[in-house]
Amino acid sequence: MTEYLVVSAFRAEAKYVPEGVPVLVTGIGKTAAAVAVAKALAGRDTTDLVVLNVGTTGALRDGLTGLYLPSEVINHDLNADAIRALGLDPQESLQVEGGDGTVLASGDVFVTDPIIRARLAERAHLVDMEAYGVVFACRQFGVPVRLVKHVSDSADETAMDWPAQVDASAKVLGEWLQAELS
Repeated sequence: MTEYLVVSAFRAEAKYVPEGVPVLVTGIGKTAAAVAVAKALAGRDTTDLVVLNVGTTGALRDGLTGLYLPSEVINHDLNADAIRALGLDPQESLQVEGGDGTVLASGDVFVTDPIIRARLAERAHLVDMEAYGVVFACRQFGVPVRLVKHVSDSADETAMDWPAQVDASAKVLGEWLQAELS
């Protein structure tokens, strides 16, 4: 029987997770997310576990709204070309099973700058700060993971309104979880 662990960066993003479903709150950024997930996975039987990383996301392209299940997550603030030039694999792009074809850029930069947004939009549809760390940690433990993201802003100056938008996104994420886990 499949067990689920819902992972989110903030308690507010997981406010409407159905009763009885375990929730791990990681804190902000890729490093915090990877460490929290690794600690949680190291201490349990992961045989039938699926991690569901739910949270808000910024839209990098105009017109993107609603709920997405990204198929790829890229580590956008890593100098992958320089690492490759040294003959190493930076693993800056990770595939995610069960996605909808969207690409999520994940990094420790809170994107509000239009120049950064435009550059990221060339490679991705959405942006967040934790998904890469969650997916990376799950891969290390051989645990399946799905990304479930709801657009809360346009990764521009409106991103500063995130605190006012998070509850609406959390409701949509909770409804998706209720339908998916029922």
